[in-house]
Amino acid sequence: MRPWWVTVQPPARRMGWLPLLLLLTQCSGAPGQRSPLNDFQVLRGMELQHLLHAVGPRPWQEDVADAEECAGRCGPLLDCRAFHYNVSSHGCQLLPWTQHSPHTRLQRSGRCDLFQKKDYVRTCIMDNGVKYRGTVAITTAGLPCQRWSHRFPNDHKYTPTLRNGLEENFCRNPDGDPGGPWCYTTDPAVRFQSCGIKSCREAACVWCNGEDYRGAVDRTESGRECQRWDLQHPHAHPFEPGKFLDKDLDDNYCRNPDGSERPWCYTTDPQTEREFCDLPLCGSETQPRHEATTLDCFRGKGEGYRGTANTTAAGVPCQRWDAQNPHQHRFLPEKYACKDLRENFCRNPDGSEAPWCFTSRPGMRVAFCYQIRRCADDVRPEDCYRGAGEWYRGSVSKTRKGVTCQRWSAETPHKPQFTPTSAPHAQLEENFCRNPDRDSHGPWCYTTDPGTPFDYCALRRCDDDKPPSILEPPGTGDNAVLNVASLNVISNQECNVKHRGRVHESEMCTEGLLAPVGACEGDYGGPLACFTHDCWVLEGIIIPNQVCARPRWPAIFMRVSVFVDWIHKVMRLG
Repeated sequence: MRPWWVTVQPPARRMGWLPLLLLLTQCSGAPGQRSPLNDFQVLRGMELQHLLHAVGPRPWQEDVADAEECAGRCGPLLDCRAFHYNVSSHGCQLLPWTQHSPHTRLQRSGRCDLFQKKDYVRTCIMDNGVKYRGTVAITTAGLPCQRWSHRFPNDHKYTPTLRNGLEENFCRNPDGDPGGPWCYTTDPAVRFQSCGIKSCREAACVWCNGEDYRGAVDRTESGRECQRWDLQHPHAHPFEPGKFLDKDLDDNYCRNPDGSERPWCYTTDPQTEREFCDLPLCGSETQPRHEATTLDCFRGKGEGYRGTANTTAAGVPCQRWDAQNPHQHRFLPEKYACKDLRENFCRNPDGSEAPWCFTSRPGMRVAFCYQIRRCADDVRPEDCYRGAGEWYRGSVSKTRKGVTCQRWSAETPHKPQFTPTSAPHAQLEENFCRNPDRDSHGPWCYTTDPGTPFDYCALRRCDDDKPPSILEPPGTGDNAVLNVASLNVISNQECNVKHRGRVHESEMCTEGLLAPVGACEGDYGGPLACFTHDCWVLEGIIIPNQVCARPRWPAIFMRVSVFVDWIHKVMRLG
């Protein structure tokens, strides 16, 4: 924080000015300023119990506005090392111990979050480790440390106090040694020795673009302190930890939740929104999570796809990754070396839903490459269901894309409409796939992916339970397509004569005209509307097509009636 020096004149003295230096600091909890929570690490849904009843925490304080105010109370106190914050009652309980203190035990809590001072629980050091208050008590050579309160075998000048933190025989740095924390040893021949505790910068390295980085650096490369991910000041942002559980957005540590070129954070400087962090790269021998590469299909989200598909699902050629025309972008091959951004091949460098690319068309920035098939062994149906699956009671708990289901009783990353309480008939247990709303597409679940509220599950319809055909002979009287052309709807049987049996029941066709009029490749997503009973009804959606309204060639549309349940669900959950 930046100090302001002010000269004032006391009212009692009138014989000249008396210069008084007043150090004015701004309120730490105000928006746009450093939060006192920055000094703490949080464990959500946990509380700390001391096993000796003779030792008790301070009484609960029920007059705090939020966790920041509680942190402001605990921070300056030398005998406060942690605090419980009651999320529902906004209560605050200051604690003189941490999870590393003797006779303490962590336990799950439905009401509390536990905040502990970083200096006591972080296993690495910032700067030279003067503030380190951890429990390492052995030197780099493996020698046990001598207790600071003892003068034998090595005499010394230090007296343990709460302020200097010379507890037990833990490594400390009371003299600001550049080498970091040290201790006197129990070996008379070795007076003192460094403990070799790594700096937080050296304790964890970055592989690839750092999506897996889980270190404890909380400063940017310019030295600015990081803003906590669970706060919205001084900078508002979308990366709420509860919605991005797989990103481990802990406290205010550097992370890479959006597939940037390296880890970064929002800063506590109101004038600088975000900056990259200065972190060491891992050596070639260190590769924590190696995505299995595929060439002809993709698994999961396709981050390991390394094939040569270079068009979108609609056949539009992809733009080269090393080009900035027609679309400018940040995915430069040299900055994403591990993502294999060669030529114009479909890739997934940012953890999107599937492989994608920038397109060569100025009016179409990006598109997925859904023509790449999903690997057959990726997500195999693990069970089957009958009817609409409303009576399915199995234990499958992942979606058709392999994403883990969210627990029905949880409220993050998605707030559910259906819960065990609101839909007791559906037996919404754990995170098992269910169908509480009788969706005709089968069992589904809320997902743990913040970008996908729900999806259908890795289940198939049982072999002895085939659904009735959804096709009925469509009429051709007064069918029209808004804004484009007037086309007659034809039966799928007639359509398949031209398309050689490739038209599915979930699709519908219109008759080809003599003139080249109809849906073109860039029109997908457009409507096929029919005038029925004095109103326009959306019957079909233009699907990707590599040809453009060939004369006498039937056009194919997705049949909207098949997806009515899904549309209703999206509207409800939206």
